[in-house]
Amino acid sequence: LKVTAPITPVTKVQLNRALASEARCRAALEDAGVRFEVMADLVVDQNCGIAGRGRLTKLVTSRIEDVETSCATALRLTMWEHHVVQPAARDLLGADISRLRHIGSYNCRRIRTAQGQNSGWSSHARADSIDIVGMDTVDGRTLTLLSNWRDSEPEAAFLRQIWREACGWFRVVLGPDFNHLHADHFHLQGPGWGYCG
Repeated sequence: LKVTAPITPVTKVQLNRALASEARCRAALEDAGVRFEVMADLVVDQNCGIAGRGRLTKLVTSRIEDVETSCATALRLTMWEHHVVQPAARDLLGADISRLRHIGSYNCRRIRTAQGQNSGWSSHARADSIDIVGMDTVDGRTLTLLSNWRDSEPEAAFLRQIWREACGWFRVVLGPDFNHLHADHFHLQGPGWGYCG
């Protein structure tokens, strides 16, 4: 997998191979200039921990606030940033994105629902997801889902486009239209049943 290569019919096959191999995953990130500092795997118990653990601080073009996550999550996020976020920002905002803002990836906890806590374990318990709350543009704008999602401005169109197109890189994508728990962030999850909402 070459992150910066144009998307072709075999890209998804190459991505799946890279996601299945920590060595291939790290090689793809390194080749793309992504800063993902290798860390020892975190083993907590059968429900919580991070395999392929690292500290992510830069994607292909944009910075990201320091986040501890898995290589697989970092690679999916990198593909989304390069092939969806930056092109959409150029088209709709007339500027690149300089930084992605998040509220974390790893969190040893159960799933939260609108009814309370679910008995199942969250994908965050294995750093299989990341929550994105907004982004900064190179010309000094700060976009947040809380402030811009319901606008009629280009910022809202941009956020809605990158939310829809995240579904091509993540299996589960939840946003403000899903429920009030996601009013301020995109939940981007690698493994899962396949849901975009």
